[in-house]
Amino acid sequence: VIMFCSAQSVAMASGTALIYDEEMATHKLLWSDPICDIEVPERLSSSYEQLKSYHLVERCVPVPAREGSEEEILLVHSLEHLEVAKSTQTMNEEELKRVSENYDAFFFHPSTYHCARLAVGATLQLVDAVMSGKVRNGMALVRPPGHHSQRNAANGFCLFNNVAIAAEYAKLKYGLQRILIVDWDVHHGQGIQYIFEEDPSVLYFSWHRYEHQEFWPSLKESDYDAVGLGKGKGFNINLPWNKVGMRNSDYLAAFFHVLLPMAFEFDPELVIVSSGYDSGIGDPEGQMNATPEVFAHLTHFLMQLANGKLCVILEGGYHLKSLGESVCMTIKTLLGDPVPQIT
Repeated sequence: VIMFCSAQSVAMASGTALIYDEEMATHKLLWSDPICDIEVPERLSSSYEQLKSYHLVERCVPVPAREGSEEEILLVHSLEHLEVAKSTQTMNEEELKRVSENYDAFFFHPSTYHCARLAVGATLQLVDAVMSGKVRNGMALVRPPGHHSQRNAANGFCLFNNVAIAAEYAKLKYGLQRILIVDWDVHHGQGIQYIFEEDPSVLYFSWHRYEHQEFWPSLKESDYDAVGLGKGKGFNINLPWNKVGMRNSDYLAAFFHVLLPMAFEFDPELVIVSSGYDSGIGDPEGQMNATPEVFAHLTHFLMQLANGKLCVILEGGYHLKSLGESVCMTIKTLLGDPVPQIT
């Protein structure tokens, strides 16, 4: 009996990690750009303040962020992309603007490279905390976000692909063979799709506003028939929304009927969420009607997989109140609080 009990306690880690570093708020837009001006430092700071006001911060296990190493970044990005990012640290505003114009919806600040490395490192710190059993699950509040960035390009506010790097890192360091990435951001994380489209060890699920290819990033390969290539065929799942105003019931239906049956069959050893809250109510990008409570339910379902090994990584979310409340709902659920009733 004693042996059984001690084995149990080893098997079931407890505690929820929270990773936040205010340094990541120094990345900001220095000129006028109506597309990029919603990606503000307050997305991070106000989410953290909201967690504090609900007394959730002290209930979490604090894990420090660190800078991701060049080797870690090169797990998914090209050396050329790394070098361009690195070169922006000493640029003046004019030069930063010029480099930024090479990409679709991205801006550089002298601190961007440092912040992006912190975002990568924070994500990997969370993977380590969860995989080593230090905590059961956790969330990393990071920026810049990552899911749009590609091997050789910044894209859609994203410089380095935090979640994709984390999946490669977890495969390498912990020998994982099945990782589930759930992308509930309202935009398609095409960067993650491209990186893993031939890889059967990573199951990628994304729902996103699509509107018959009218909504950014407006790619044919964001449609439902992009299912992966070669060995990775069947391991990429896109659920494109062709209208706005989706509600809690739509999100739950998508989880119940599309994602969860595949996720349980896939039987992941680790679940990573590309956690964009622009899919929540009030967001100017998403124009959806799902309330913050829905994220508690989505989180709760994902906690039933991979023995509860769940890493939630912040992506988008541009309505500060909706974002803050949704982050709090996610953390409360990770901590094991009962999920709220849902309308």
